[in-house]
Amino acid sequence: MHYPINEIFQSIQGEGYYTGTPAIFIRLQGCPVHCDWCDTKYTWIRADQDNVSIKEVINKNKFSRKWSFMSIKNILEILKKWTAKHVVISGGEPCLYNLSYITKILEIEGYQCQIETSGIENIKCSLNTWITLSPKQNKRPLYESIIRSNEIKFPILNKEDLLYVYDILSNIRDEKKHIIYLQPINQNKQALKMCINTCIKKNWKLSVQLHKYLRIQ
Repeated sequence: MHYPINEIFQSIQGEGYYTGTPAIFIRLQGCPVHCDWCDTKYTWIRADQDNVSIKEVINKNKFSRKWSFMSIKNILEILKKWTAKHVVISGGEPCLYNLSYITKILEIEGYQCQIETSGIENIKCSLNTWITLSPKQNKRPLYESIIRSNEIKFPILNKEDLLYVYDILSNIRDEKKHIIYLQPINQNKQALKMCINTCIKKNWKLSVQLHKYLRIQ
C-alpha cells in the first residue's frame, strides 16, 4: 500500500486532546474541502507533475505542492529516525485514502495513531486510532464520521461558526461521548474571546493552536 505524502516531520502537537505531545506528522496530499483560511493550501491538489522522489520530499525546506508515493516500509524507515511515538496523519484530507493498513502496522510497531479529518469521507483505520474530527461549513461531515470521532474540534471565527457547532451537535444522541473543542481561527482575538466565553458556558474545551504561539511547524 502506497500513500501520497507531502511531508513528514517531528514536532509538538498543538491542537486538541493531545496538545503538548511530541508527535510525528504525516501530511497526505489532496483535499476537496478548500477552506478560505486553510494554512495548508499546498496540499489541496494532487497533480502528477508534482510527484517527485521520496528523497526530494524528505529534504524539502519550504512548503510546496511536491509529494511522493511512499510505501509503509518507506514511512517506517523515516519514522525510526525520530523519538516520538505519537503519529498524526493529516492533510489535506487523509480519509480520501484507506488508512487501515498504515494505522494497524504503526500500532504493531509501537506507535499511537491519530487522524485529523473533516469527516467528509468514510474513516477507514484501526479501532484504536484516535479520530479528531474538524467539521467545515462548506462540506458537512458524514454522520458516520461524527459518531466514530473521539474529539470534535470546531474552527471558530464568527457567530455563524458557533451556530454550525450547535447544528452539528444537535444530531448527536449523546454529546458527552465526544470531547468538544472550540478553536479560534488564526489566533483571531475576537474569535478567541468568543470561544473562551462559550467553553465556560457549555463546559467545552479550548484549543489554541499552541504551535502557532510557539512559532513551530
